[in-house]
Amino acid sequence: MIVNSLYIASWAVAVVVLLLLFFAAKKKVGFGTRVLIAMVLGVVVGAVFGKEATDLGTIGSIYVNLIKMIVMPLVIATIISSITSVSDPNMLRKIGTKTIALFLITTGIAAAIGVVVAVIIDPGAGIPYVQDAKFAAREIPSFLKVFMDLVPANPVNEMATGKVVPVIVFAMFVAVAITIEGNRKPESVRPIKEVIQSFAVVMFRVTKLIIRLTPYGVFGLMAAMAAKYGLASLLPMGKVVIAVYIACLLHFVLTYGFLVTFVARVNPIRFLKKIYPVLAVAFTTRSSYATLPVNLEVITKRLKVSDRIASFVAPLGATINMNGCGGLYPAIVAIFVAKVFGIDLTITHYLLIVGSAMIASIGVAGVPGPASISTTVVLASVGLPIEGMAMVLGIDAILDMARTAINATGTTVSSLVVAVTEKEFNREAFNNEADEELENYDVSSRNGGSKTAVAG
Repeated sequence: MIVNSLYIASWAVAVVVLLLLFFAAKKKVGFGTRVLIAMVLGVVVGAVFGKEATDLGTIGSIYVNLIKMIVMPLVIATIISSITSVSDPNMLRKIGTKTIALFLITTGIAAAIGVVVAVIIDPGAGIPYVQDAKFAAREIPSFLKVFMDLVPANPVNEMATGKVVPVIVFAMFVAVAITIEGNRKPESVRPIKEVIQSFAVVMFRVTKLIIRLTPYGVFGLMAAMAAKYGLASLLPMGKVVIAVYIACLLHFVLTYGFLVTFVARVNPIRFLKKIYPVLAVAFTTRSSYATLPVNLEVITKRLKVSDRIASFVAPLGATINMNGCGGLYPAIVAIFVAKVFGIDLTITHYLLIVGSAMIASIGVAGVPGPASISTTVVLASVGLPIEGMAMVLGIDAILDMARTAINATGTTVSSLVVAVTEKEFNREAFNNEADEELENYDVSSRNGGSKTAVAG
């Protein structure tokens, strides 16, 4: 009876919090502020009610499912509309090369930071290896299998199974075909270009409606997280958590800070304030795909990057930009496992960890569970016991919040840097215009975004 009473009480409190967030929106409280309030209240409710608040995660799950619902059509609309807006194939090739190069370089730097932090903190010191009977090592996919997984055999099936990379490839083929035919016979492809543009406008409107639910979803996700993982579960692996979060913070400040300050030449504090919604959604949903709609809006509305650049870089970044999951995290786990098993690593091993992390971040892009696969690849490349990874799986959700926030931020930074180099960043608007609220986004402003951008 006591358990049932606590369970009912947790839901009663949740309803009160949801109403509070609703009235805060009516009172025009800022989007970022409401997300922060939802995060704090979610942690408090989850900690107070414990396991009885676990089912509050249903609220968050509904939000995440709605986000997943729009990912595929949004990716198709943004990829095709962005590529068809570039009439010069050479420019498209240049943008793609810059984007992928940035993803690879920043992932390598993230892995190097992970190595340094792990060596200094030594998270595996004093921790004996404990076999987990439930652990099953992930199979490392062969190069040919990874390559074949990137090629869409049935685009409809790929969409249904959530394979984003093949869908992106399919969308690129369609967009390139439209561009080629458009150069030969503009009138023949004009109808489909108009349909795609209209479809994109509709999808942006659907995205806007769903983004309004973010504070409510964040509350449910954080309440369930706090209810499921208490302080007791973090103590034995506390140094691993500390190492990952410190590495994420250093990568955020040093790598992203350098790119924003010295390459893009913008105020890093202003930049941080503008991208806060991306950090909040990525941290709580733990999904780069779930963060994609918010990322797209922040990049175009707040960072003033052209729609053409944002629509190309953001969907690609949500798929293959894994500074956190594929860079610093596998590096830290590798050094942790080596310490637990008493294996000494040399400089050669550290370089191999960084190199394999960079390769794995691209190679496993189309494979579910990229963090686990990337870590498996890195461990195998250095000759470390893969089963040692099982020891960190119990705190994976805690680590994944920071990893995903780093991934999503990397996509945002890359979009800004590419836009600056392509002179499709409106610096004056970035510096002088007030930040817009995501819910008030007028989707019509996205049309022809690249035309309004000025030199960076």
